[in-house]
Amino acid sequence: MGLINYLTSGDARRSLKKLNKMADQVEALEPKYQVMSDEELKAQTGVLKERLAKGETLDDILYDAFAALREAGKRVLNMRHFRVQIIGGICLHQGRIAEMRTGEGKTLVSTLPAYLNALTGKSVHIVTVNDYLAKRDAEWMGKVHKFMGLTVGVVVPGMNDDEKREAYKCDIVYGTNNEFGFDY
Repeated sequence: MGLINYLTSGDARRSLKKLNKMADQVEALEPKYQVMSDEELKAQTGVLKERLAKGETLDDILYDAFAALREAGKRVLNMRHFRVQIIGGICLHQGRIAEMRTGEGKTLVSTLPAYLNALTGKSVHIVTVNDYLAKRDAEWMGKVHKFMGLTVGVVVPGMNDDEKREAYKCDIVYGTNNEFGFDY
């Protein structure tokens, strides 16, 4: 089946419809998080972790996690996730590939599923194409994760073993496929 046929297939249309409904639910929560103080917003990380501890799944808390991080992104980075970025984040969380062109906000998209999945207490690795981007993204996007109470590390060439061990202990770790693969 060719790409064009796939994009216009019934399966693809149904999938996009479902993703749009999920994005609607994230966007509907915006007023709830807009009125929260910074401290109340930061406390949502603990609230969401507690919900997981009580048996809810990542899919159960996705809407609140994405909405809370979206609000944090507005406050900390002065960047608000657009609808297409929310959909991209959902796709990444689901293990799908989300292709986006340069300038469409891939770096910001990654913050949503990274935050959600880091709530499990397992480290999330974000793979970038080069060391410059790994450092830049860890510092830039790391601000929103740190605001929400998570730790952020970066693994780049030239780090000693102790530095790498500390980075790998973080909730979210940025690096390249070369570094992650070699360390593995």
